[in-house]
Amino acid sequence: MASRVSSDPATPPALPGLGTTWYERGAPYWGRRVVTGVLWVSVTGLVCFLAVSLYEGFRDQLPGPARVVWDWVQAVAGCGAFVWGWLVQRRGHRAKLADPPTPQQAWDRKSSEKRRTTGLAVLGRVLAVVAAPAAPAIAAFALGWVCAVVTVREYPSEAGARRALGG
Repeated sequence: MASRVSSDPATPPALPGLGTTWYERGAPYWGRRVVTGVLWVSVTGLVCFLAVSLYEGFRDQLPGPARVVWDWVQAVAGCGAFVWGWLVQRRGHRAKLADPPTPQQAWDRKSSEKRRTTGLAVLGRVLAVVAAPAAPAIAAFALGWVCAVVTVREYPSEAGARRALGG
């Protein structure tokens, strides 16, 4: 089986989520970026819906005056968490651009993320029940992080591949 990362310097290597479209940045590249962005924001929207539904279950147990106060606390915390999520992702992105991964490192990172997914999903179910009082703020953090991810000009894997090709 052929390796995803070509040893031929004239052939651009395939990158996770982008294939070889990153090299010329034509319509296929932007199509993949748009589809990826829509998918990420849609999934995050579903997570936000679930977080608000979970929060409503917690909220129904509060007395009337405490509900109003807690709703305002959640609204302020959600706005702050959105900005915080955006800033965390952008700082991480800037750090990754300073030392971008080679194409092989990008694939290795993608493989290690796939192996951790199952454990994180199980952990997430347990934490969802515990985090119900702050679920909207947590979802807002995730939404801010995802919005920052899909609006970057260049992914670190692209920068690393360009550096590996000498461009």
